[in-house]
Amino acid sequence: MTSLVDTVVLPGDVILNINSDVKSKVIIGPGLRVFSDKVVAAKCGILNKKEPNTYWIDSREKRYVPVRGETVLGVVTSKTGDTFKVDICSSEQAQLSYLAFEGATKKNRPMINVGDIVYAKLVVANRDMEPELVCVDSHGKKGKLGVLPPEGFMFNTSINLVRKILHPKCPLLDTFQRVLQLPFEVAIGMNGNIWVRARNVNETIAVANVILASEYKTADEIKDLCENIGDILAGFS
Repeated sequence: MTSLVDTVVLPGDVILNINSDVKSKVIIGPGLRVFSDKVVAAKCGILNKKEPNTYWIDSREKRYVPVRGETVLGVVTSKTGDTFKVDICSSEQAQLSYLAFEGATKKNRPMINVGDIVYAKLVVANRDMEPELVCVDSHGKKGKLGVLPPEGFMFNTSINLVRKILHPKCPLLDTFQRVLQLPFEVAIGMNGNIWVRARNVNETIAVANVILASEYKTADEIKDLCENIGDILAGFS
């Protein structure tokens, strides 16, 4: 049934017969369920596969559904005891412990305030439990995770656009840097939140506008868009 990869599947479509099609371990992701000895689609979308046997479905969703292991951008909304509540655009807020940061202890707590933007990874994500975040990797290092600088600008877009930008063949960010030669930072959350920071407000807004306008554009149209934004920025300088 691997012929279904990269095609649109509907709820109820059989993706794999585990006993007959696969002789090794199978990992299933969002949009798939196991019934008896079959892997079945639970939502409409495009079936994806990562070798050797990892399957998931990309579908257009209005509300983010937390998935374990995904990185998200969220806003700290409150502090309750030793944990923070973070809005990650899902049906319920996520929980973030103050110990979920590199080097954090009971005496050395991280400086986090309500309204801060955090880039974190989901370690607990299922429908029976509250989502839980951490700002460290499997080695206890923060890497690129943690509280983001307040000088940046965060905006929300469709999850479909986020997947497009993160696809290896998407030319958006490379084209933007090549055409404009504009230094900027970007953090992309799988929940649809994107954070950008450039040298000034005009450049930051320009980066955000290019990202928002690129959802339904081809590679050539993205290049033209970047050139147009470049002409506009030249007028501000």
